[in-house]
Amino acid sequence: MLRTLLGEMPRQNNGLLEDAIETMVETIHLLQNEIEKNEDPSHDYRKLEIWTRGLVSSLDELEQSWYAASFFRQSVKAGYVDDMTIEEQAEYARYVYFYKNGFIRVFSVLDKLGTVLNDLFDLNTQKNKPHFSYFTVLRQFHYMKTHEGLAGQLSEIKDEYKSALNVLRKRRNAEVHYMNSEMQDDLWQRHQGLKDKVELEDLDQHLSELKQGLDMVCKSLSASFHYANKLWKKEGMHP
Repeated sequence: MLRTLLGEMPRQNNGLLEDAIETMVETIHLLQNEIEKNEDPSHDYRKLEIWTRGLVSSLDELEQSWYAASFFRQSVKAGYVDDMTIEEQAEYARYVYFYKNGFIRVFSVLDKLGTVLNDLFDLNTQKNKPHFSYFTVLRQFHYMKTHEGLAGQLSEIKDEYKSALNVLRKRRNAEVHYMNSEMQDDLWQRHQGLKDKVELEDLDQHLSELKQGLDMVCKSLSASFHYANKLWKKEGMHP
């Protein structure tokens, strides 16, 4: 959608994104087949189908946010906020909007995945923590010593992207709970010298961290749904 609005060609899925989406689409087909066979009187399969479709949409929105932020970043040339033209300030504002949208969505998608995993594998994480995150669900896997193959794989993916996730989490927390993350950067610089110009943050570094967050989400989704699909094909579906 955003690519069309930006005058770009529609996205051709490939790599990690393609694998994540195709794996979830396979899950949706498995659920639909089960609904057709058994009519799903408890609506458990239908619920999982809706949640999985939601994850596909959320992943798509995350990727689009990263792409749009990267698109608008190309128009930002100045190294200092005070040196920007009016047009450049507008492009920078658009970059900031989609960049923020991106790092917030990284954790939103992960938490939605955590809800699916908790329900799918009967982890009952909510008994220990009513409002749990994806990372709480990972700890619950290890605590219950269940589905250890999947739990180990998801933990390895988390550790692989630990540095970028920590940066994105701090920015998410600042944006959601305290103050705008880019305003924090400006405030810190103002403290260093009240008369100095405000240097622009490292936009390329920020986009690289956001892309790592996107990759981590793709790998986590792929691992989770590959595991579920394989398990269902082997043992049958028992939500």
